[in-house]
Amino acid sequence: MLGNSLAASPLATLGLAKCFHHSAGEFATYTNVLPLGLNSSHHGLNGGVRTSRNKWIVVCSTTQVETSSEDPKTWEECKEALSCFDFSVEEKDKILGKAFGHIHSPYWTEERAKESPKVETLNQILEFLRSLGLSDEDLHKVVKKFPEVLGCSLEEEMKPNIGILENQWGITGKSLRNLLLRNPKVLGFNVDCKGDCAAQCTRCWVRF
Repeated sequence: MLGNSLAASPLATLGLAKCFHHSAGEFATYTNVLPLGLNSSHHGLNGGVRTSRNKWIVVCSTTQVETSSEDPKTWEECKEALSCFDFSVEEKDKILGKAFGHIHSPYWTEERAKESPKVETLNQILEFLRSLGLSDEDLHKVVKKFPEVLGCSLEEEMKPNIGILENQWGITGKSLRNLLLRNPKVLGFNVDCKGDCAAQCTRCWVRF
């Protein structure tokens, strides 16, 4: 019975997927998530999915993002916060996945543990970037080029880095905006090896 219903599920297509929460034999419907306890072969997805209770993955046509059992609502809220930037549903999942360690990103090397995104923190980062003169169209470009920016620390990385650019390099206003559009990774720099490589090249000022 269950097998028949799954075979007919929209999950077998690349269209908008529904999700099911597996708990004591009972199913509850959410949006765009799939329990890891179900075998991906039932849904036309590539690759195996391990069995695990109270786990979720957000399913896109090319992206699978694993989140913890209490996360679907928060994840959807964070996706909603990105709605004004005209990203597709799949792009939003991929952006959040890369920013918070649910999808591997070379930017983080091995340092990024999986983290649940918080919509309040996400909005604070977006408002800070807007305060630098970036329009929503600019932010679309920045986040598309460097999705990991949403997982960087506002207080420990972004604000100090902007201070360095303004005070030490004299980069402000339109020049700062143009720099961020060209090289948004500068927002997440947190190492300055001064030529003595610290093996943190993706986050090092030597690349500036």
